[in-house]
Amino acid sequence: MRRQDRTDGPAAVADTAAGTTGARRRRPGAAALVALGITALSLLLVMCGFPSGGTTDGRNGGPEPHGTPRMPSGKPSPELGWGFTHTRYSADDGGAAARKRADRMLSARAIPQNQHIMGWGADNPEPAPGRYDFSALDSRIDLIRRTGGTPVITLCCAPDWMKGGERGRTDWSPEWLEKAPDPAYYDDFARLAGVVAKRYPDVRHFIVWNELKGFYDDDRRRWDAEAYTRLYNLVHAELKKVNKDNLVGGPYVVMDSEPPGETTNASDVKGPWGSLDQRALDAVRYWNENKTGADFVVVDGASYTREDALLPDEFRATDKFTAVSRWVREETGLPLWWAEWYVEPGDENDDRDGWSEPHRRAVHAAALIAMSKGGATTGFYWNPQKRTTSCAGCLWRGTAAGDGGSALPMMDLLSRYSRAFPPGSRFTKVDVAAGDRPNVRVLADDEAVLVVNVRNRAIAVEVDGRSFDLGPYGVRWLKR
Repeated sequence: MRRQDRTDGPAAVADTAAGTTGARRRRPGAAALVALGITALSLLLVMCGFPSGGTTDGRNGGPEPHGTPRMPSGKPSPELGWGFTHTRYSADDGGAAARKRADRMLSARAIPQNQHIMGWGADNPEPAPGRYDFSALDSRIDLIRRTGGTPVITLCCAPDWMKGGERGRTDWSPEWLEKAPDPAYYDDFARLAGVVAKRYPDVRHFIVWNELKGFYDDDRRRWDAEAYTRLYNLVHAELKKVNKDNLVGGPYVVMDSEPPGETTNASDVKGPWGSLDQRALDAVRYWNENKTGADFVVVDGASYTREDALLPDEFRATDKFTAVSRWVREETGLPLWWAEWYVEPGDENDDRDGWSEPHRRAVHAAALIAMSKGGATTGFYWNPQKRTTSCAGCLWRGTAAGDGGSALPMMDLLSRYSRAFPPGSRFTKVDVAAGDRPNVRVLADDEAVLVVNVRNRAIAVEVDGRSFDLGPYGVRWLKR
């Protein structure tokens, strides 16, 4: 996940160091080093005790249905297509005119929208046992409802008192937010998941936890898939008890990779881009063999290696997404969701703004093609929204600015791709002139063709019987 700095209040908490990406996100044991640098901040946040808010009645929390749910017709599908995750700031932030503009933009592009229950724009949902505060989460669900998106909830993170913290206080420091619940409180977290499901009865898709945060065993140097699966099974049972049609998935593990030639933790799932970390495969396998049930399987990851290497280059590195998708589909037999994916390594602040927007859009288009070729049918772009209108990779101009709310190039790509290649698409062969094949990535079904120029120069190509020009990193759609 993306990391962003804290602001003044807990509702603003979103992308934290609990969710940076690539090498900085998931190098086992790195948390200890990070903790040294932010201990003082952690202590200050704990001492301050951000206002927890919340009530025990239905006005601001509890299992009573919130607002006016848009109840889905028929049974929900475990395959949703391509959407995005709300992060620290979203279209419920800012002035009325910009928010209205964003509402119109999102309504015209009704795609799946995912929101976490704590952090990334949501407050602590249960600051003390039985005392709820869903005000921020209500705002996000209202946004999804009024813009026609299919709502998805990620059940992460856990209130402080479930992981050894003080009741009624919230420590928003990164290393604390990413802690998993203590095993003694697994039942309480499952109960909270049930409360969330009752409050938003129109939400039928739930992801259990996020990136196995807090489930890495430093002593054994591997994921504690056993502990996660115990939590998952309790949450799964609670959600199905609330509504048997609720759809649940996990384990949302990061599919890290090592460069070619690296043997430590390397698996047999490999290519020119590197080899997958065997520990991630083991975690997926254990969860799959020991879960009580699942409607879909969830992973995330980056096309670059743990050390931020894009091999052999940024476009061919996306072949990793195809390899991961095929392995997970074969291993589990379940519909595959990519909860996050990344193609551009972050800098020392985990910002990804070194590429031009055409470059970024082209590589993301190649990533979408690669995931689809591997059998994935659902994915959520991690929207790096900021309050300013200048935001690399954002889906829309920030609504904190008066002229914000309009779509940006990544939104056009994501929404067009979701419309053109929905779940159930049958991909077909595309004729590409022999000399043009190294220069493009293509995907097609019976109605549409997506063509991506992988070169930073203009090219002339012949694709699907048609000749045309593509600008540097150009992306073009053809009708068949």
